[in-house]
Amino acid sequence: MNSITFYNREKLKQHTRWRWGEEKMGETVRVVPNWQAVKESNAPYVILGIPEDIGVRANYGKAGTAKAWNACLDAFCNIQSNEYTKPENAIILGEIDCNKQLLEAQQLDPEDPFLPTKMGSLIKEIDDKVSEVIEKIVSFNKIPIVIGGGHNNSYGNLKGTSKAFGKAINCVNMDAHSDFRTLEHRHSGNGFSYAFEEGFLNNYYIVGLHRNYTSASLFSKLNEMKDRIQFTLFEEILMEKPSFSEALLEAKNFIEETPFGVELDLDAIAGMGSSAQSPTGFTLEQARQYVQFFANHKNCTYFHFCEGAPAFENHTNQVGKTLAYLISDVISL
Repeated sequence: MNSITFYNREKLKQHTRWRWGEEKMGETVRVVPNWQAVKESNAPYVILGIPEDIGVRANYGKAGTAKAWNACLDAFCNIQSNEYTKPENAIILGEIDCNKQLLEAQQLDPEDPFLPTKMGSLIKEIDDKVSEVIEKIVSFNKIPIVIGGGHNNSYGNLKGTSKAFGKAINCVNMDAHSDFRTLEHRHSGNGFSYAFEEGFLNNYYIVGLHRNYTSASLFSKLNEMKDRIQFTLFEEILMEKPSFSEALLEAKNFIEETPFGVELDLDAIAGMGSSAQSPTGFTLEQARQYVQFFANHKNCTYFHFCEGAPAFENHTNQVGKTLAYLISDVISL
């Protein structure tokens, strides 16, 4: 199975704006030709993209997340390379090869009543690729930084990491939604519920869940499982009951004892270009604090920043620059 397209220096140069007297990240961050080179590298972080939006469309959302990875590269490759940004800490691996699935999705009849189910089958193929790649990276004792794509890819992240450790892992997710929907066809709204059902996800904490977009039945389900699933509503944090820092501490206490993944859906950030863009939410500064807070923990095993959609952004390369800041916040610690 062709799961990953490895990048080389020439690929990064296509995204890098050269300027005399300066060194940009695209000129200095590491690239590798194969898996053996990943294993032998002393860089602790491995950055990769998943350019797809099938999971979002299968969840009746707006297409556009497939373009976030390219926008991220345009921004990240032009960060200044210096003693503070620490390019030596990261490898840009490349991208999950989703071309076959994207082409098949384009050929589906939009009027077909079974369209979501057929898209779900394509997502399962991407799940297999993501989990295979993540398992390899984690087995090399490195930390993946994954740029989506839809939040459906949380499943592959959790499965791959779980298989690498040989046990279920925990997860914290800053998100307006729980993505713990019904176990129907695979889509961006049920990555966590599938991972939970199949034994890859143990404890799960959601930071900033929006009450307006969580159904009564889902609240009931989450509350019935509170020994393993907990959350803080965004509206509670807004009223500082608990405060933002207290909510992060609650999440950490719930998931920190064993290996855990860090997920961030860009729709949790107010006004961010995303598949479910919202006028209210966390600030970008709070999202960066969230990432830095968990990045410092010894049991942190992966990062996933997803659901960015450049077509819906309010500023030039807002999504790309946001993703670049989040990556930089991790690798420069």
